[in-house]
Amino acid sequence: MNPEVFITCAVTGSADSVGKHPAIPVTPEEIAGAAIASAEAGAAIVHCHVRDPENGQGSRDIALYREVVSRIRDSGVDMVINLTAGMGGDYVLNDDTDLGKPGPGSDLIPPLERLAHVEELLPEICTLDCGSMNFGDDRYVMVNVPDHLRAMARRIQQLGVRPEVEIFDSGHLWFAKQLIKEGLIDAPPMFQLCLGIPWGAPADTATMKTLADALPAGAVWAGFGIGRMQMPMAAQAVLLGGHVRVGLEDNLYLSKGVFADNAQLVARARAIVENMGAVVLGPQQAREKLKLTKRA
Repeated sequence: MNPEVFITCAVTGSADSVGKHPAIPVTPEEIAGAAIASAEAGAAIVHCHVRDPENGQGSRDIALYREVVSRIRDSGVDMVINLTAGMGGDYVLNDDTDLGKPGPGSDLIPPLERLAHVEELLPEICTLDCGSMNFGDDRYVMVNVPDHLRAMARRIQQLGVRPEVEIFDSGHLWFAKQLIKEGLIDAPPMFQLCLGIPWGAPADTATMKTLADALPAGAVWAGFGIGRMQMPMAAQAVLLGGHVRVGLEDNLYLSKGVFADNAQLVARARAIVENMGAVVLGPQQAREKLKLTKRA
């Protein structure tokens, strides 16, 4: 069991949750406000996407990231900022008469362009999705090929940003360890075990333990399950020696039929961690574990 746990809050994501929840953070003001409230509730790290304020869809607009990060940094509330770098790897197959043409919703750009906001804003952490995957039952494929991942890992390393290596299935972990072997990820490597997304690794005890047992020596890791498995997998991660992620990116409900906000999910996770006898770490303690330097 991990006796000292940091909590990450993934405050909004990029999925089509806006129409499914009455208060998904959409504007930069709402996203930053949710991050601040989550930090005040006990989250050491906030994981941020941005959305188009006009339609609520996920966005790569640097101006939106700039406003979110500025609002967080100007708030006076300390937290570790973790920006997604997963956008720009989306490929939707067209109808079967023209499979070579990207379908509606595709957003596939060169790897270093996916880091443009990271280059400018220099968060302490950004994500690195370490493999491709069928994402649900639609025709959407998350595309992260090896040479793109090597280029992104190298640039993240040059920027002095810690990559949070996102593991959606066992092959992703295999390749992440190859990046470490090639010297493209510095110690301590940071992993996020992302469980329950169809059709990746399922959110269950056996799968989380299998992945955790396969992590390289010295790794710092967290894990989560989506939907109703968010809190069970939070407890499971602590028992297996890991840290915790919650938030509206992964789960919309506090209980059946009751919509949550991010601060409530953090407070629920904090209660679970503390009732298990562990201590919840603050942002500076998380920085020390991850060997991060706070950015101005």
